[in-house]
Amino acid sequence: MTKAASGMFATALDELGAVLARTDEARIDVACEMLAGAGRIAAYGCGREALQVKGFAMRLYHLGLPVSVVGDMTTPPLGQGDVFLASSGPGETATVLTLMRVAREAGAKVLLLTAEPERSAAKLADFTLVIPAQTMASDQGEARSSVLPMGSLFEGALFLLFEIMVLKLKRLTNATPEAMRARHTNME
Repeated sequence: MTKAASGMFATALDELGAVLARTDEARIDVACEMLAGAGRIAAYGCGREALQVKGFAMRLYHLGLPVSVVGDMTTPPLGQGDVFLASSGPGETATVLTLMRVAREAGAKVLLLTAEPERSAAKLADFTLVIPAQTMASDQGEARSSVLPMGSLFEGALFLLFEIMVLKLKRLTNATPEAMRARHTNME
């Protein structure tokens, strides 16, 4: 690896570490408790955030939690006792805002992951987990804070955060590695 490439990796990893170091662990724990206690969980994110959310939903399923991804034809309706997990880094994603309203009207709790706690999505959420990272809303001019392009810092932080949440949920649900592996698909 060249010295330049090594420097880029180091910078990106430092940035990701700094974001997660500023993420409130007590709020991560509350988010995990919400998910562990949900009757049903429906998860949603747009664009590249959706890729991270879908990966997390897969792990929630492996943990034995009743999860689906919004947009899948098998997603059940939400209601009382359920949780809608939404990711909107910029906090103004129109689709997320609409789905948050639908979930709330149905009686579900809304768990939001965002970098922008002052935006519209946070005002609609029952609980907000702030991931203080650059997104598409803050990637230009003086607001730019990352070497990574556009919303990549937020998306990368989501991946790492979700992996830590899986570990915390594993403890909360008493899921064993064997049980998780047994729920892994055989249709690959």
